[in-house]
Amino acid sequence: MNTYMIVAVVLIVAGILGLVYGQFSYTKDSETAKLGPIQLTVNEKETVNIPVWAGAGAIVAGVAMLVFALMKH
Repeated sequence: MNTYMIVAVVLIVAGILGLVYGQFSYTKDSETAKLGPIQLTVNEKETVNIPVWAGAGAIVAGVAMLVFALMKH
């Protein structure tokens, strides 16, 4: 399996996951304050929305790369 095929499969899978889930969340440490023995940390939950066009574009690009890789052989 060459590099084009691996990248193509990754793009297709990422595009499908983007269309199915539509968003993902992560937690970010934003501020830490230490006042003597007390330490305060603020965690912010960030959500990233994945546009439908990005998921569909990844699938189309992955399929195009896969077809190109198969025709090259």
